[in-house]
Amino acid sequence: MALDNAVIVAYLVGMVAMGWWGMRRATTKSEYLVAGRRLGGPMYSGTMSAIVLGGASTVGGVGLGYKFGISGAWLVLAIGLGILLLSAAYARRIQRLKVYTVSDMLDIRYGGSSASVSGVVMWGYALMLTVTSLGASSTIFKVLFGFDRWSSILLAGGIVVLYSVLGGMWSISMTDIVQFIVKTVGILFLLLPFALIKAGGFEGMRERLDASFFDFTAIGGDTIVTYLVIYTLGLLIGQDIWQRVFTARSSNVATWGGITSGLYCVIYAFAGALIGMATKALYPDLPSRDDAFATAVENLLPMGVRGLVLAAALAALMSTSSGALIASSTVAANDIWPRLTKRISDMKEDVHANRIFTLVLGIVAIVLAILIEGVIAALTVAYNLLVGGLLVTIVGGLIWKRGNRQGALASMITGAITVVIVMITAGLEANEVVYYGLGVSLVSYVVVSLLTPPTDKAVLEHWNRRVNGEDKEEVPT
Repeated sequence: MALDNAVIVAYLVGMVAMGWWGMRRATTKSEYLVAGRRLGGPMYSGTMSAIVLGGASTVGGVGLGYKFGISGAWLVLAIGLGILLLSAAYARRIQRLKVYTVSDMLDIRYGGSSASVSGVVMWGYALMLTVTSLGASSTIFKVLFGFDRWSSILLAGGIVVLYSVLGGMWSISMTDIVQFIVKTVGILFLLLPFALIKAGGFEGMRERLDASFFDFTAIGGDTIVTYLVIYTLGLLIGQDIWQRVFTARSSNVATWGGITSGLYCVIYAFAGALIGMATKALYPDLPSRDDAFATAVENLLPMGVRGLVLAAALAALMSTSSGALIASSTVAANDIWPRLTKRISDMKEDVHANRIFTLVLGIVAIVLAILIEGVIAALTVAYNLLVGGLLVTIVGGLIWKRGNRQGALASMITGAITVVIVMITAGLEANEVVYYGLGVSLVSYVVVSLLTPPTDKAVLEHWNRRVNGEDKEEVPT
């Protein structure tokens, strides 16, 4: 294990070094939060892929393949489809807005302030996404060092928080590129072929596995639809995703770099499912599907290669957790705290304040990751809140001119409350949670918007100028 440990330690040290490098560049709020809006195509595509393919996509995706076979790819496929849809349909307009948060967009579109409500929902989503990826790190350090769950999360979380606090989006972008490369080599070019060879290829797996493992719909139609609703639609509106769109140098970069990222996610989805299937064929009696990834790495790979693949898994976890952490802190610093303290103008260019919020929320995320187990459950909670609470308001603002601020506020409040109530009564992972939330949110948005005066024409004219790129003003907060 010495060589494996050396590979991991070198990787972790490199991540911290990137944080120090980023600190020298992140001297303004724009540099700290959106990397100065200067990322080109290859770097943008790599960082987008890194953030969306995290612990649930890697450890959880392999686990779904272990339990359901090739149909376990649907979770990550839904994520890839979300990136493709966002990039093809909305990325140009989002990039041209020159804002920092989704709530900024809502304020421009509807007039007045809606950040207090949307900010709380978005903050909860981003924080839970951070928790999900940090929690999944325990499986990696358990294999490597024999650490227990809480000490593994402390180690991984401490490193993520450190480089995120130091350099903000510049550090995160640089580490994400490294993580994207490590992840691609480790998962696609090492673990996947090793697992398939050890399992005897597709013929060997067919001999050992039930026929349902080769059925693309075996996971269930209701689950597939739920994944598409939660993850595909959720990717359209997440602060962590939009904040990456804001880093693009141009609208063309945001569009084509995002499409490339979405196609990469599709490949990654099938790779994870196949690794899970091969692990099931070789080790059919694991106590938990979430143990499948670590078991495959520990037993199927030679020394040294194993360390690189474990580094790839850490890359997946850290890229998503750092991106979600900076998203959570951005929302807290820009949309929630200034309005609670009535100090909106003081926060406009305060990089120090953004660093403090990143540090505090990073510590909160580490504590929650220790307390909450189950990577898929935590991710589902995050996306239920996001989709049920904000999807209608955000997408409605982009496509329906009659939608107004009163309808948006009613939609966000009723949708979020409905999601929380149904999760309590039906269970965190119940499929019906998001449907009830979306239904109530949609009805509230349409009915209240039609019963109240339309959005002022001046507000809509300003909105149209922004999304068409005619107004170059950058929203400071």
